Amino acid sequence: MHDDQIYIDEAIARDLIYDQFPQFRGEEVVAFESTGTVNAIFRIGSKYAVRFPLRMMDPAECTGVLEAEAKASVEFNENCPFPSPRPIAMGRQSSTYPLPWLVQTWIDGQTATPSRLSTSSAFALDLVRLITSLRVADLKGRTFDGRGRGGNLSDHDAWIEVCLSKSEDLLEVDRLREMWKDFRELPFPGHEVMSHKDLIPANLLVRDERLIGVLDTGAFGPADPSLDLVVGWHLLDRDSRTVFRETLHADDLEWRRGAAWAFQQAMGLVWYYRTTNPTMSDLGRSTISRLLENYGN
Repeated sequence: MHDDQIYIDEAIARDLIYDQFPQFRGEEVVAFESTGTVNAIFRIGSKYAVRFPLRMMDPAECTGVLEAEAKASVEFNENCPFPSPRPIAMGRQSSTYPLPWLVQTWIDGQTATPSRLSTSSAFALDLVRLITSLRVADLKGRTFDGRGRGGNLSDHDAWIEVCLSKSEDLLEVDRLREMWKDFRELPFPGHEVMSHKDLIPANLLVRDERLIGVLDTGAFGPADPSLDLVVGWHLLDRDSRTVFRETLHADDLEWRRGAAWAFQQAMGLVWYYRTTNPTMSDLGRSTISRLLENYGN
């Protein structure tokens, strides 16, 4: 998926795990097929998993990133009403894999999809429960760190222009450019809350019509309160989104900023993962279609 992607397979992962964590010797180590774009995931037996970063970086920097993610994941777990992975240990770089890596608990469940529970009011209410629980977590004096989504929308102008230029043959870029002109002008709400920051389908686990787990929690931190509302555009149809919005008591500014963040995220998925990760590319298309249905006329 990436030009700087690191190769890792079951044999390499198994050797690293058995060598550095002898307590897992004898447990089956199996690659987990996912749509994830940041880490390669391997299961250890039925209770644990390992995340190997996919993109090359300085090992010392990677250690800092993983330590920060582990700390954020512990805090998320303490504030989330649904199960989420807990960090267990950090593995060391070696001659076969050049970066540190993370061992965590495994959460069972089916990965959500853009359509599986799109009409479910029960699922929409679970998403409300998740977001409201995270929002009341203590900021502890922290503010948005300026990385990624969650600050000023206009800071993403250059990225959106790249996405529009790369999507000429894929999307209705003229309509989308006009949408962004409106979205980027939406004012910052003036306060921040604790946020998951990446509530895409791949990070939510479901069973029947209910949310049963939340993944990829290492970015938990302060952000625009609208940011986690992207989940409504990624996963719900118009009627379920209405239930979602009304139960959250989202005003017009918050709701439109949530749509803007969903737009910003979806625009990068369609072209970047067109051939390397079709599921993520299709998610981008699905989300953009929902946004055009509401804002593109």
